[in-house]
Amino acid sequence: MSRKLLIIEDNEQNYYMMRFLLEKKGFKVVGADNGRLGVEMALSEKPDAILLDIQLPEMDGYAVAAELKKHAELDDVPIIAVTSYAMVGDRENIMAAGATGYIEKPINPDTFVDEISRFVQDKKPQSE
Repeated sequence: MSRKLLIIEDNEQNYYMMRFLLEKKGFKVVGADNGRLGVEMALSEKPDAILLDIQLPEMDGYAVAAELKKHAELDDVPIIAVTSYAMVGDRENIMAAGATGYIEKPINPDTFVDEISRFVQDKKPQSE
């Protein structure tokens, strides 16, 4: 049973790289290119984890994380911010908005999947 991940990312190159690395390791990946669609897909797809950019059209990552936290059915779904926001306080701000983890861009292709796997390894898959 593969783990399903939702990537909410508006940059095609970033999305492609993350998807490629994750699918290569057996993850099923679905994607949204804006915050509003990301929230809708999280509710309909019931992913095992959500990878969330911060700079997004329609709803930024802070608003998306806060909205996702309002839905009890997503309480156990880790939200991992994958972002270039790396200034003092950025990590704390997204964690306060509801993120479970934080990975800086540019991602390291050699460690990215292992970093994501930490958040889903002990979780019972919600998808088939």
